[in-house]
Amino acid sequence: MMSSEEHFLDWVRDAHAMEKQAESMLEKMAARLEHYPDLKLRIEQHIEETREQQVLVQSVIDRYDTSRSVIKDTAGKLSAFGQAMGGMMTEDEVVKGAISGNVFENFEIASYTSLIAAAEKINDSESVAIFTRIREQEIAMADWTLKHLPDVTQQFLIRSETPGVEAKK
Repeated sequence: MMSSEEHFLDWVRDAHAMEKQAESMLEKMAARLEHYPDLKLRIEQHIEETREQQVLVQSVIDRYDTSRSVIKDTAGKLSAFGQAMGGMMTEDEVVKGAISGNVFENFEIASYTSLIAAAEKINDSESVAIFTRIREQEIAMADWTLKHLPDVTQQFLIRSETPGVEAKK
């Protein structure tokens, strides 16, 4: 039977893998965007936040003296999800990518909400503060993606109806 602390650390490692996956997906999305400068800029800003989040999550792992060599690689858990969102090459990929980005941000919000509760249960106030800070960034990104989804959708539709104009990226 696993202790609360063991479950917590397992979930923290999952969160680290989730942030690695997020960085990869966001980089792929940003690299393909050509005609949606606001979306590209916000994604690039969130890539920097994501990199900082990885360091913060790793600091929690390090505080528990968990050897990096025994940390399981959980990236595979999210890779199928990430490929579904990050690897789209469909005609309407910018719209589907924006929708998927919002879904992933909400997944991260839920993950950090659970981690905050677990950190509270094991009386780890430092981790509560770290995960609360990260969750606020994820909430801000989710709110931004939801607020801008209509604009991205309409820009795509206008571009797709204009002869000789590429709408895809």
